[in-house]
Amino acid sequence: MLDCLIIGGGPAGLTAAIYLGRFRRNIALIDGGASRAAFIPSTHNCPGFPEGISGNQLLSRLGNQASRYGARIISGIIERLERTDDGFVAHGAGSVIACRTVLLATGIVDVVPRMAHLRDAIADGCVRLCPVCDAYDVIDQTVAVVGRVSNALSHALFLRTYTPNVTVVPVDEPGALSAQERELANDGGICILEHSLSDIALTPIKSLLVTTSDAKEYEFDAAYAAMGATIRSELALELGAACAADGTLEVDAHQRTTTPGLYAAGDVVNALHQISVATGHAAIAASHIHNSLQQTRARVAKSAHHPDVLIGVKRTAIA
Repeated sequence: MLDCLIIGGGPAGLTAAIYLGRFRRNIALIDGGASRAAFIPSTHNCPGFPEGISGNQLLSRLGNQASRYGARIISGIIERLERTDDGFVAHGAGSVIACRTVLLATGIVDVVPRMAHLRDAIADGCVRLCPVCDAYDVIDQTVAVVGRVSNALSHALFLRTYTPNVTVVPVDEPGALSAQERELANDGGICILEHSLSDIALTPIKSLLVTTSDAKEYEFDAAYAAMGATIRSELALELGAACAADGTLEVDAHQRTTTPGLYAAGDVVNALHQISVATGHAAIAASHIHNSLQQTRARVAKSAHHPDVLIGVKRTAIA
């Protein structure tokens, strides 16, 4: 039986694998190969990489580091978790895996506009997903924010710190804005197109051509998708774990969900989708998983009258 099964191979899952490997725990990580971080062409927002690093490079480094400490990284998808007296049984990835604890680091899937060559547009920095991560990189560019008009407006207001040229491209009717929201847009110098998105295309000169429902065309240096996300929380919800109104899983200060033994870290927990947040969650969760397993061992040892084991537990527990 594993001490912990980590589900998700993004920054949160791999960081947890590093910690638990160094705690000398028997663990495995199941990676479905769909980490949001893999879309990052280059981030300058990740501490320690002032020259930038691509998402795939970061994932490769984290994976190599986790493997160095004994973590088994398995490609596959867990389809169902089952509670048992001893912990959990995970079904999927071509096998059944028994484990004492589970850490969900399953992340989110961004909702993006339909367009040809989307991956190329993301790689070129024309389509962007996170203004907190990279708005610094669009300083003074012409930027579109695509999404339901109220949500897009909040992103546009944030981007005004970086560029005066921000346009909201609605996917619904602009009339959905309240008078207060229209006032905010006017005060912020934000243009709101009067017709909704019809098409978006990558041009040969690495810009974006937006066509609206009235057949008008607009060209932008970059566009942010503000269309929400699908939170990969199904495995936890099926076990009865509680979630917030936005769909993120509720956790305590140790990253424990409301289902005993089930932890969660990263984007599946927090709407601030940042690598540094994910790795922080992972460090907290992994440390508590290790300590909780030590405490369980101590209780078993005490019932069997083995004080020498108790001494070892006190010496090795992590605060």
